[in-house]
Amino acid sequence: MENEKETTGLEEAAVTEDGSPEAKEYEKFRLAAIRLRPGWPLHHYCVPSELAVTDGEWVVVPTDHGEEVGIVCGAPLNVVLAKDAAPPNIIRLASTYEIECYYANLDREKGAWKLCMERIEAHKLSMKLVRVESFFDGSKIIFYYSAEGRVDFRELVKDLVKGLRTRVEMRQIGVRHEAKMTGGLGNCGRPLCCASFLNSFDPISIKMAKAQNLPLNPNKISGLCGRLLCCLTFEFDTYVELAKSIPQMGKQCVTPAGEGKVIRQNILKQTVTVALPEGEQEFSAEDLQRHQEGLEAQPKEAESKSQATPGKQERKDKKEGRKQRSKGKKKRGRRRRSKAKAKSEKGRRKG
Repeated sequence: MENEKETTGLEEAAVTEDGSPEAKEYEKFRLAAIRLRPGWPLHHYCVPSELAVTDGEWVVVPTDHGEEVGIVCGAPLNVVLAKDAAPPNIIRLASTYEIECYYANLDREKGAWKLCMERIEAHKLSMKLVRVESFFDGSKIIFYYSAEGRVDFRELVKDLVKGLRTRVEMRQIGVRHEAKMTGGLGNCGRPLCCASFLNSFDPISIKMAKAQNLPLNPNKISGLCGRLLCCLTFEFDTYVELAKSIPQMGKQCVTPAGEGKVIRQNILKQTVTVALPEGEQEFSAEDLQRHQEGLEAQPKEAESKSQATPGKQERKDKKEGRKQRSKGKKKRGRRRRSKAKAKSEKGRRKG
């Protein structure tokens, strides 16, 4: 197969620990989405150039628990990524024996779930079993559970080790991880973000809901886990950036229809509703910006007119001065001519 990995030549400026600049190189990778268990979220792996992978192919991939078998969901795609951000490579195509072991592992997990539920009821433990995950080689089984407090499961572990004849680990998880493992549909009607593409849980605050003008109703801004919606975090920065270009709530705003108070914002539409003496009216950020630019241009025009007026007046004064000087010259000329005429007449009378 032709090598699909090609250097793109793209570079991004980065800074090392000692403060010196460093070039971040990008390359093109072939990524395939792999599902390790039915109903689990997809994980992405790089496809080696020498490996032919198609939709529905069984492959062996590396995980935190060692090698696992999964199925390819969709055709591989070419994606440009930084070298240090590329996911691990697919190891090889799975053999028929490994595929059979995969289904046997699923049956082992179902049996371990049933046994664990029976022993939880027998010991009357206040815990909720969320997931059972068995290593592909069968060397260990992990039981994920949720509980309000600490649970004494020592007797439970003894029963599980005796019945399953392998190592057993009990892991307590929080409500957000429980929702990630269980899955479901959110308020938007789409699969939960945590169960589909989120790999980590970032801190969420009520400030993020306020910045997005969401109603502070716990039923509307909380997910299935009872905590604040995860989507508030990765949409928060966008709302903050868009909010900079429109007037703030409760502030006075000068609009084409007059001055009023901002009573509502639509950050995504980039519009504000202003309370005016005549009533409420909605304006877009572009209209307000053009109006503001027009107001700023008016003083400049007035100033330019005031600067141009002295020039016109000066030209007018010069013109009047020229007229006065010309009149004065004419008067002086007439006086000289009259004096010369009077002298000539006086001379003729003497003669």
